[in-house]
Amino acid sequence: MKTLVLTKKESYTIVQMNRGKVNAINHEMVNELSEVFNILENDPEVKGVILTGKPHYFSAGLDLIEFYQYDEKQIQEFFTAFGGLYLQLVQFKKPFISAITGHSPAGGCVLAVTSDNRFMAEGDTYVIGLNEVAVNIQISQNLTEIYAFWMGDGLAHRYILEGKLLNGKEALVAGLVDELVPLDKVLERSEKQMKLYLKANQEILINTKKKLRKHLWDKLDPNAENSLKEATILWWKPEIRSKMKAYVESFTNKNK
Repeated sequence: MKTLVLTKKESYTIVQMNRGKVNAINHEMVNELSEVFNILENDPEVKGVILTGKPHYFSAGLDLIEFYQYDEKQIQEFFTAFGGLYLQLVQFKKPFISAITGHSPAGGCVLAVTSDNRFMAEGDTYVIGLNEVAVNIQISQNLTEIYAFWMGDGLAHRYILEGKLLNGKEALVAGLVDELVPLDKVLERSEKQMKLYLKANQEILINTKKKLRKHLWDKLDPNAENSLKEATILWWKPEIRSKMKAYVESFTNKNK
């Protein structure tokens, strides 16, 4: 694994994203996450999974600098893979917790909202949210459904249209995260919650999770071909490419 670090505990596994300073998501990371979660879901010795990041960054979202260089085929393949990963995680059967160690906008939030619990590092500078509208990426119908699942239709509607990023306190009030804890305690709090889940009969726990998510799963489009086609077409529109180019150049200049 080039982008992930796995830590096996007695009956659960910690999956740490480990790609650069900010854990920007690229195709390689998506493929590795999909592979790992598939293995863990089918491993009878693994009863649950915690997904975490690095200090200050759970994940800064999609690697737009890399994506700007992709050709049309590569973009289609990525959107297909990322959409598939989202569906895979949202239907993950076992207890699944996100230990949010800092910033988690856009793609980082996509990963976090699929989990059963989100414990986030406290601090006014850390943000989380689906700000796809603000960064000129078309959000999928499937993704809007889970935002509403956690926050309710009204807030999800407003925040997605605004491309709003929430600080920790706002996310807590909105129901997007469960609890705010000091950065160095995020993983510890997540493990405490996992151990609580693992005290229950696992068959009952898995069956109950399935029942709780049934209405969400029923709304999901397993193919989402129209959303993929829409996102790909919009990605190549000249005005959007121009904004992406400006973003890439601005970010690159900051790092010189």
